[in-house]
Amino acid sequence: MVEELWPDVNPAWSTFVHVPSTAAVDVAGTVRKWHILDNGPDLAAAGVEPAGTLLCVHGNPTWSYLWRTLLAAGASADKPWRVVAVDQLDMGFSERTGAFRRLEDRITDLGNLTDTLGITGPVVTVGHDWGGVISLGWALRHRRQLAGVVLTNTAVHPAGYSLPPALKLALHPAVHPWGTRSTDAFIRVTHSLAQPALPAPVREAFALPYRGAARRQGVANFVADIPAVDSHPSWRALNTVAEGIRRLNVPSLVLWGPRDPVFSDRYLRDLLERLPESSVHRFEGAGHLLPEDVDIASPVFSWLRTAVEEPADSALRRTDPFRPMLAELDERARDTSPAVVDMAPLGGGEGTAPRTLSWAGLAERVNALAAGLAAAGVRPGTRVNLLVPPGIELTSLIYACLRLNAVIVVADAGLGTKGLGRAIKGAGPAFLIGIDRALIGARALGWPGTRISVSELSPARKRLLGVRHSVEGLIADGSGSEAPWYPADPDADAAVLFTSGSTGPAKGVVYTHRQLAAMRDAIKDTYNLRAGTSLVAGFAPFALLGPALGATSVTPDMDVTSPRTLTAAALADAAVAVDATTIFASPAALTNVLATSGQLDAAQRAALAQVELLLSAGAPIAEPLLAQVQDLVPKASLHTPYGMTEALPVTDISLEGIRAAGAGNGVCVGTPVSRAEVAIAEVFPDGTVGDKPLTVANRTGEILVSAPHVKDRYDRLWITERHSSSIDGWHRTGDVGHFDDEGRLWVEGRLGHILTTADGVRTPVAAEQAAETVDGVGRVALVGVGPTGAQVPVAVLETEPPARRAGTASSGLTAAVRSRVAQLVGLDLAAVLVLPQMPTDIRHNSKIDRTALADWASRLLAGGPVPGLGKGRR
Repeated sequence: MVEELWPDVNPAWSTFVHVPSTAAVDVAGTVRKWHILDNGPDLAAAGVEPAGTLLCVHGNPTWSYLWRTLLAAGASADKPWRVVAVDQLDMGFSERTGAFRRLEDRITDLGNLTDTLGITGPVVTVGHDWGGVISLGWALRHRRQLAGVVLTNTAVHPAGYSLPPALKLALHPAVHPWGTRSTDAFIRVTHSLAQPALPAPVREAFALPYRGAARRQGVANFVADIPAVDSHPSWRALNTVAEGIRRLNVPSLVLWGPRDPVFSDRYLRDLLERLPESSVHRFEGAGHLLPEDVDIASPVFSWLRTAVEEPADSALRRTDPFRPMLAELDERARDTSPAVVDMAPLGGGEGTAPRTLSWAGLAERVNALAAGLAAAGVRPGTRVNLLVPPGIELTSLIYACLRLNAVIVVADAGLGTKGLGRAIKGAGPAFLIGIDRALIGARALGWPGTRISVSELSPARKRLLGVRHSVEGLIADGSGSEAPWYPADPDADAAVLFTSGSTGPAKGVVYTHRQLAAMRDAIKDTYNLRAGTSLVAGFAPFALLGPALGATSVTPDMDVTSPRTLTAAALADAAVAVDATTIFASPAALTNVLATSGQLDAAQRAALAQVELLLSAGAPIAEPLLAQVQDLVPKASLHTPYGMTEALPVTDISLEGIRAAGAGNGVCVGTPVSRAEVAIAEVFPDGTVGDKPLTVANRTGEILVSAPHVKDRYDRLWITERHSSSIDGWHRTGDVGHFDDEGRLWVEGRLGHILTTADGVRTPVAAEQAAETVDGVGRVALVGVGPTGAQVPVAVLETEPPARRAGTASSGLTAAVRSRVAQLVGLDLAAVLVLPQMPTDIRHNSKIDRTALADWASRLLAGGPVPGLGKGRR
């Protein structure tokens, strides 16, 4: 019967327990009948001693059925765990007591149950919804038994916030009796929150204990016991739990569904403020019923193995030399020479003169801004989201935050509105500083953080946008004051930098102060950049490093969120402004610089002719394009560093090095930069990846990086981070490549873009390069169509001139591309397709979305409806 009514539940787990009650709501001597799901008998029958007990507590209106995957996984884990999932009294199949049980009673009830079951320890509590608070209440009263805490989509009394609208509605006197007891509306609405929809048998199983109004009284009471005001009877108990967990010193894991209309990300932020050492993973797309939306058993038992069963010894603090990012600025605080130049200052219209700030002026501005931010509430560890284009404002804000040991959150507009909002909500900043457009988005889309405007706004506009402060107002408040001094902690978080979103949702990458300084030093030592260098920052990340390097930096007149907007004249004018010796730019920017180079006058060409170093970063750049760039900067040494947001840079190669390497399977990216190590983890014929770092030549594998400037972790993506660092001491890049006989690294593509054909694994880059040598062919993407292990290669092309519509290539072009690819790389293409423009990431305008292309090509070749392809990934 249980198997039919409760899918995926072993009937042996279901049992009833008679428990003496000491709850205040019950008279002395009362015994209550509990229903629980318990895999303990399975373990006992097998003669297995569990590593500990998971005590799982459901919320409202679910029951112990919510935890069935943990029950199954607990018995089969490498180190089995007993899993006890309770039905709280008046809920599930436990006794209907007829009493209104408050939060304090429920915490006591749970302790009565564990006493009766003889559960001693170690115990890890697992809670969801209001079961999270109850499980934490138990944890605080059973510290000696407690080994860890797991929470999913719950709340612990976030001060200053009103109740979620859904709970406000459920508590309304006109709705509450009808919605929670008389009908099953509250239950059905809760079930509808699953992403995707619950299968009918599962939905029926969840509803089974609550058939009939009499069996739903506990559901109604649970809702009524939510403390909305401080006069509520359960307010004190909730506040005791909320404040008490700040002192918990056990490992904690927080798994979260952001698409939750009940417990939104603001509750996650509050939890992490109280449990700051938690391992966190946000499952994009998942919602309130997280254990139904995603597999939580795998991450829970993986976390148990590393955090509870075999906790690592406390890592020793690194002892390598640490020079703070602000050291150079502090040492040049009286220097009146230019530090930062804006060619298109914020708020200026067309023809606005460049704005220059000296080192002394920058130091004064940073200190005043730090003092103003501190007065506004910014403290060490406070997250501050900066939605400001590169230039004097952003530079000042970054270094002011670093002065306060605050954590800068940088997610640029290149992610698109949707991606930007997802990033900001995921990072959960306490402050949001932005230009007008960003503040409009923050107001309209509910982005978190106290809002600060870059420019002064009228009182009416400040009210409209919910702005509390302005940057200039903070500077005025802090002028003449010393910014608070906090002891530097090199291993504290300094920044959350978001990836480009070119290979999926953008990920927050956390850097400590030590790692940021190591990034600075890697660039400084690799390229011999010293104080006195003057650089043009046509690639946004490098604009932020200028003051830390002691370099005068200038931001060209361009839209930094769209690198293709950099013209040759804008680049040259920036070089003139600071007598530039160094240029940083992306391939997309350089492509447009070359396309507009005919507009340069003699003075502009002369300025470019004085450049000594040009770095092209962000994506690979072809040798012919670099050769054309060399004509513009004839004295410059041209370099193309390879790296990613998680580790920038990793390797470097010069134009001469590219020419010496010649043609090969992929793009040659050279040798490791200062203090970096690179290895590969072999990719096997079935597409799986090994776990041993190798440095042998001519073996294709996933590229691994180890360096002082590799990220600390992914932010609130614990599962992603576990995979990223699963080869001890190395960051797994997700890129695929090999070493040649000279020890140079070649990148062959992304691990997610390899083709698993009947003949084995093929990587895309070599075939793409071969196809690009055909006349009339621009960029190319090689994608696999068909099932894993039997994929066929398909080439998707941009043509010159661009194709008018997407579809199959002409017979002549198809034959030419097939012949060239077969001749140069020995690959037989199944089809050749064309489209007007590749879908690329927005930040670099160059990283092709091959996943979208593969899906598009599959549908096109299958003859079905074919969706359009956007120009940029958002």
